[in-house]
Amino acid sequence: MKRTDYINWDEYFMGIAILSAERSKDNSTQVGACIVSEDKKIVSVGYNGMPTGCDDDDMPWERTGESALDTKYPFVCHAELNAILNSRNSVSGCTLYVTLFPCNECAKAIIQSGIKRVVYFSNKYAGTDSVLASERLFRTCGVEMTEYTPSGKEITLKL
Repeated sequence: MKRTDYINWDEYFMGIAILSAERSKDNSTQVGACIVSEDKKIVSVGYNGMPTGCDDDDMPWERTGESALDTKYPFVCHAELNAILNSRNSVSGCTLYVTLFPCNECAKAIIQSGIKRVVYFSNKYAGTDSVLASERLFRTCGVEMTEYTPSGKEITLKL
């Protein structure tokens, strides 16, 4: 008889997104993303971080500073964009699992790339202009938004 306590697809792919977030060097917010094809194959993963080639030690990671250039915001690539750019194949028709609801800039990239469904773990910025714009873009363009519902299962990685 086969096991019956295995994780479902949403748990699996959100787990990959959560694990990917652990690669982020951001000291305040770690975000991970996993892009999955219609046939349940992982197409790409990403996390929020500096662009390839930027020395993480030479870049700002703070949320505030004397000017915007003293903060992380003009420099960090979001997890969703990294996952899209990391893909070697088309992501059209895919589902994006992401630990934080996408900002409006990422929403545009998601739409342009052809992703059809976004499953998000947290929407801690709900009600902000950025999230409201994302929601409007997704609705207008037919991108399905689904909040992930945790099952309560605990998985421990021993590294």
